[in-house]
Amino acid sequence: MKLLEQIDLFAGLGEAQTANLYQRARSRSFAANSIVVHEGDDGSGLFVVQSGSLKVFLTDQNGREVTLSLLDPGDYFGELALLDGAPRSASVMAVTRSELLQLPRSAFLAMLDEHPACMQAVIRNLVARIRLLTENVRSLALSNVFGRISRIFNTLAVEKDGLRVIERRLTQQELANIIGASREMVNRILRDLVAGGYIEIDQHRLILLKKLPDHW
Repeated sequence: MKLLEQIDLFAGLGEAQTANLYQRARSRSFAANSIVVHEGDDGSGLFVVQSGSLKVFLTDQNGREVTLSLLDPGDYFGELALLDGAPRSASVMAVTRSELLQLPRSAFLAMLDEHPACMQAVIRNLVARIRLLTENVRSLALSNVFGRISRIFNTLAVEKDGLRVIERRLTQQELANIIGASREMVNRILRDLVAGGYIEIDQHRLILLKKLPDHW
């Protein structure tokens, strides 16, 4: 229940109301690399990430993949299909073992009816995603591959012990899927950034040692 209290979507609810939602939710576990929802599935519930990391992605008929967003504990997804009744607009996969809370559509819609303030949180979240998608389109259209990598690194990095660190360990293919480039190009750029002393990569994280160059 503590998790729900920390999410902006449920910030306006009282303790009893949050407890009621939690009781109606179902806890689900997903192994690494397993699919949580497929694009085109019925929108049967809202998912809240309790632990683990996930990605939201699209694929074409040739199997090519583009990653739309990355999800961490405290994030939620699935509200769009609940609101418009349309099928899921994208697929979601657990990158690592993940624990999720699934809230039924009926409970989610009842919450919005009883607490209109919660809709403001939904709108804020959707607007943030629209802005992110706008920036992604701008980056794909106007930036080269290095510019896209630089933008992703600056977006994901957080301050930790005086360093800018990306705790989520992305593989080169995952990074390529996010920025719309080949893994080979990503590999070359990362090697040059390491050689230039700009970044350090280990098994668990990536450290930005100094400001990335303006050009590659």
